[in-house]
Amino acid sequence: MRYMLLIYANEQAREALPPEERQQRMAQALAVMEEADRCGVFEGAGPLQPTTAATTLRARDGKWLITDGPYVETKEQLGGYIILNCKDLDEALEWAAKFPLVCAGEGGVEVRPIQTMPGFGKAPVPDAAVGVHG
Repeated sequence: MRYMLLIYANEQAREALPPEERQQRMAQALAVMEEADRCGVFEGAGPLQPTTAATTLRARDGKWLITDGPYVETKEQLGGYIILNCKDLDEALEWAAKFPLVCAGEGGVEVRPIQTMPGFGKAPVPDAAVGVHG
């Protein structure tokens, strides 16, 4: 089963850390991803730019409303994601627990199963689903 690990942390607290400590934490996170890759469960990851770089699009009264910044203000912000293909939730939680911000008690990792969408992405569509008869 594929899981998305959503990495949450407080951006302001992170930026307040000395640069060496930020680099060390990033190196620790990269080491976890490298380990997941060696174990064959890593499928992808994407760090996000800070929320100051975000733009939010909403529809209000039939018009588009475009605002700078995130949709809601929270104490922790989404910093990135990792996709793993694990045998079950317990294995995905084991990987999530290895991330440095979780170990330090300064953030969180939301672990969510990814739903499949037949007909989209790399997965082949069965012939019957597209009307091809053999």
